[in-house]
Amino acid sequence: MLARAFYTLILLLLAPALLIGLYKKKTNKPSFGTRWKEHFGFTPKLKCTKRPIWIHAVSVGESILAISIIQKLKQLSPELPIVVTTTTSTGTEQIAKLGDLVEHRYMPIDFSFAVRRFLKIVQPKKLIIIETELWPNTLHQVAKQGIDISVINARLSEKSCRNYAKVQALFNSINHSVTRWLCQSDADAQRFVRLGVNPKSIDVTGSIKFDIQIDSSVEQQGKTLRERLGSQRPIWIAASTHKGEDEQVLKAHKDVLLQHPDALLILVPRHPERFDSVFELCCDQNLDTIRRTANQSVDSTTQIYLADTMGEMLTLLKASNVCFMGGSLIGKKVGGHNVLEPAALNIPTITGPSFFNFKEITDALIEQNGIWLCQDSNQLANQVNELFSSSAKSEQLAHNAYQLVEQNRGALSRTINLLQK
Repeated sequence: MLARAFYTLILLLLAPALLIGLYKKKTNKPSFGTRWKEHFGFTPKLKCTKRPIWIHAVSVGESILAISIIQKLKQLSPELPIVVTTTTSTGTEQIAKLGDLVEHRYMPIDFSFAVRRFLKIVQPKKLIIIETELWPNTLHQVAKQGIDISVINARLSEKSCRNYAKVQALFNSINHSVTRWLCQSDADAQRFVRLGVNPKSIDVTGSIKFDIQIDSSVEQQGKTLRERLGSQRPIWIAASTHKGEDEQVLKAHKDVLLQHPDALLILVPRHPERFDSVFELCCDQNLDTIRRTANQSVDSTTQIYLADTMGEMLTLLKASNVCFMGGSLIGKKVGGHNVLEPAALNIPTITGPSFFNFKEITDALIEQNGIWLCQDSNQLANQVNELFSSSAKSEQLAHNAYQLVEQNRGALSRTINLLQK
């Protein structure tokens, strides 16, 4: 109780800065509009009359996972009412793709008064949290009303485990509220146990990310884009890049162009508010750049194809020969992104040295020789050139990664089965 009170005080002091960051208008970032009130618990009534399942997916990555879970739940129980909350407006765009399958609301800020107001209106019968979005006051208020809480696809890096241990009393409050933890790996489960979670409340399901389904329309869209970009030229993609990383990627691309003058880089910045600044950066580097939204024709002189859209990563990957996964060349700030998407598409993949957010998955790929590691932009350029020049190495790297994905499928079914018990 004391730990949560202290946490709430800190949250209250930080709230103005957090809200400014959340609501600040940025180019290409969807607006919350009048729905900002939902963050304070002023949630519109649901259309459904039965108590719904509440699924929380904080942003884009978790929302994509939520879609596969929701589709599976709806296959089994078509009449099951589901409400999905997200924190960000970009996550909302992903959930909107589900249409009338679910109702969407914004997640209330972790103040007890906002959460209570939300619960009074929505009246969920179960809360499912995707990955490790653990808000102490929210969990306490939900558990207080006797609502079952499951954390699925749960992961806990060694760094996060040590951080939680520093505020053990606060984590104890979280732990007492959660009913079950469905973890991605044995290592994640062991870290939760170290923090005091009862092993009997933990199951290891594997990562739902392995159960990625590639729709036939994505395959066709990728092939169509490839023809538009140039079916014979070598193309590599730098996916989900961050500030400070784009410069390194562009330097690598310049080195690639020395060996493969007709090479094209598909550059995909992680955050939409950076699209304009990254475009200016490309132009400042004297690289012939076309934005995807410009709908201009791409010819042999085009060197950069800037993907300034959201939710098209699989299509963009399918159009590429080689993938570099971003968030991994900027020290310990980000910790990498999902390398299983290119693996599922048979795209040979390179990552930088910082991948702690996907450590178990990346380590497994390394062990199976299904991914290459680069330390800097020079090595990145050398590896891209090597994969462009050797179809045998490229195919073997992609095949090894794809095999790992196939061997580890099934987490989604295991998760659904446990949730239904």
